[in-house]
Amino acid sequence: MPIRTLLVDDEEIARRGLRVRLERAKDIEIIGECQNGIEAIESINRLSPDLLFLDVQMPELSGFEVLRAVRPKAMPRVVFVTAFDEYAVRAFEVHALDYLLKPIDDERLAATLRHVREVMLETRGGAYARQFAEAIANLTKSGALPTDRLGSDRLAIPAGDRVMIIRVADIDWIQAADNYVSIHIGKKSWLLRETISALDQRLTPRGFARIHRSTIVNAQRVTELRSLPNGEFAVVLTDGTTLRMSKSYRAALDQLAGNAR
Repeated sequence: MPIRTLLVDDEEIARRGLRVRLERAKDIEIIGECQNGIEAIESINRLSPDLLFLDVQMPELSGFEVLRAVRPKAMPRVVFVTAFDEYAVRAFEVHALDYLLKPIDDERLAATLRHVREVMLETRGGAYARQFAEAIANLTKSGALPTDRLGSDRLAIPAGDRVMIIRVADIDWIQAADNYVSIHIGKKSWLLRETISALDQRLTPRGFARIHRSTIVNAQRVTELRSLPNGEFAVVLTDGTTLRMSKSYRAALDQLAGNAR
C-alpha cells in the first residue's frame, strides 16, 4: 500500500527538490503540496495523508502551529524539514518520526524513509494521532513550544470542518474556560484548546496584559480604568466590555494606564 504523502514548505525550490527525490521511491505517493501553514491545515484535514514533510519556519503559521490546529483524527506521521537545527529537540518531543536539515542529504533522506516504512508497517491506527495530540498539548501547556521565536502574528482555531485564521492584533480579550480559552473579537468568540498561561506568555510581548488569572486583554483596546472600593479595578474596552482586574495582577496597571490615557 502506498504511503500517501503531503509536502509543506514555503519555498517552491525546496518542495521541488524533495518531490524529485521522493518520486524515486515506489511506495511514496505525493498527494499534494502546500506553500504555507493555512494551506497545510486545510489539506491535512481534507486529504488525511499518511505522512507529512513539514517545514518549521513559514510565514503566518509555523509548522508547530499547523500541528496544533489539525484535527487529531487527521494527524499524519510527521517529518520536520528546516534549515535551522535549533528546533530538533522540540521536533522529537512531539513524536515526529524524524528531522531533516536543509540542504537534505540523499543518504539522510534514505534513512528517514527506512524509518518511516518501519513505523508505517507497525500500525496505521489512531494511537499515534492521540499520542501526538497529547504531546502538542503538554508542550503548549508548559510553554515549551517556541511559538514566539517563530514570529507568527496569527492564531489558527479549529471550528468544525474549518480552521479560522485570526490576527492576534484583532483580539479584544481572552477568557479561560477549563482546558480551553475563549477568544473574543467584537461580538464573535471562538474556543481554542490552549491554556491561559501559555497564551499569556505568547501574547505579552505583543501588547497584551493579564489582568486576572482567567483574563487577558489587548492593551490597545482599553479606554478606561475605574478604581473599585475593594482595591481592584474595572477595565473598560472600546466596545463597552467591562472586565475585572484583580489585586494580584496590578503589575499590569502601568501598561493599561498608558493605553487608557
